[in-house]
Amino acid sequence: MSAILRRFIYVVTYEVTAILFISLALMALGYGGQGSTLVAVVSSTVALIWNFVWTSLFEAWEKRQVSHTRTVPRRIAHAIGFEGGLIVFLIPLLAWILRISLLDALILEVGILVFFLVYTFAFAWLFDIVLPQAKRSDGGSVI
Repeated sequence: MSAILRRFIYVVTYEVTAILFISLALMALGYGGQGSTLVAVVSSTVALIWNFVWTSLFEAWEKRQVSHTRTVPRRIAHAIGFEGGLIVFLIPLLAWILRISLLDALILEVGILVFFLVYTFAFAWLFDIVLPQAKRSDGGSVI
């Protein structure tokens, strides 16, 4: 399997599964099915768009730096910027879609971010078991 096809399968299954989990979790918390699914789809869409925009901006900044090495502090800065942007964009959307206060939306968003921290780790691990990366002849990974 090509690296591009593997990445495509990863992204699609990751997002579809996340939408299902978030929709079900919000319904279990008492939010209506339609609003829960809308929040999940909108959150996923915003995350995909913001990921592209933020990573593009970050990489443009990174190219202007003396060192292009992805150090731990640089990776932390990237992660904080990404998650911070998601919070800024998603809190008003959650409040509007679910007709809740900004404080309630913030609390809900923090819960969603914690879910995604665990979900991303578990999903990537399981995905690598189900569809292992191709190995190069020298033992390294193709991806």
